[in-house]
Amino acid sequence: MANNFVRLTEEEKLLVKGKPAKDFVGHRKIFFGVSLAIILIGLVCNFIFGTTMDIQFTGGSMIKYSYTGSLDNAKLKQIVQKATPDDIVTFSESEDLVNNKKDLTVQFSGNTTITTDLQKSITDSIQKAFPKNNIKMEQNSSVDATMGFSFLLKCLVAVAIAAVLMVLYVTLRFKKIGGLSAGVFGLVALFHDLAIIYFFYVIFRMPIDSSFMAVALMILGYSLNDTVVVYDRVREERKRIGYKADIKDVFNVAASKVMRRTIITSITTISAVAIVFILAVVYNLDSVKAFAIPMMVGLVSGCYSSLCIAGPLWVMWQKRKEKKAK
Repeated sequence: MANNFVRLTEEEKLLVKGKPAKDFVGHRKIFFGVSLAIILIGLVCNFIFGTTMDIQFTGGSMIKYSYTGSLDNAKLKQIVQKATPDDIVTFSESEDLVNNKKDLTVQFSGNTTITTDLQKSITDSIQKAFPKNNIKMEQNSSVDATMGFSFLLKCLVAVAIAAVLMVLYVTLRFKKIGGLSAGVFGLVALFHDLAIIYFFYVIFRMPIDSSFMAVALMILGYSLNDTVVVYDRVREERKRIGYKADIKDVFNVAASKVMRRTIITSITTISAVAIVFILAVVYNLDSVKAFAIPMMVGLVSGCYSSLCIAGPLWVMWQKRKEKKAK
């Protein structure tokens, strides 16, 4: 019987489809620099503009109007603010292509409910200033700040529990490649993704609301799955290449082999979310739009952090341990 087993040389083991593996570790400074630059821009914007919190967390009231044509936003905001003692938190517009109309949403800070008389006074003032735009009040609501705080607290607890379980899981599953360090740097990748999503909201002046918490929790799961896939491939490649091989080369081969799968999965998921976003624009679903855009950003960040942040950091730590042992 013919022997189909071919013994590979050490150089051949480091090839991916006959080509040298991508040097993820060698380009780590570029990867780290890109992430730090985005975070730095976010910090500057946060310092200059602050964080816009939705009334779900701060408490307040919301009034939504529909209108046709175009409005002078500066004049409109001045009229609305003059009619109420509460400060305007957000002042946003959207277009309903299906019903051929536009919507205006005004959110006010404060825990006091806007009375019927005050609602009527604001509406009358706007209609008087813009009589040709067919302005109508569509809905209004009030939110108690304690409800938002309770929801935020539960989400933070969920994130903390998920982080602890993730480190524990990776530590136990990947003992042969330094499980604890793999778990810690996987956690760093998760916090990297959360920071990117948060600063996206800050840079583009989007209010932090329940959609932000939903996106954050979903990206945690997605990023964790991506990181586990990378670590699993590293474990397989280290066994195949040999435990005496340079850990940098092992990771580069593993990441190069899993990169195609990771990118295709991310593109497929982003395409699905993009379709949801397009439908939300057509049917004027503000809450869905506020979820879809950050979700796409988070998916890109989750794919990027698993290959370019968690992995190179883990390799650096392993190299440091090897150097210390020698």
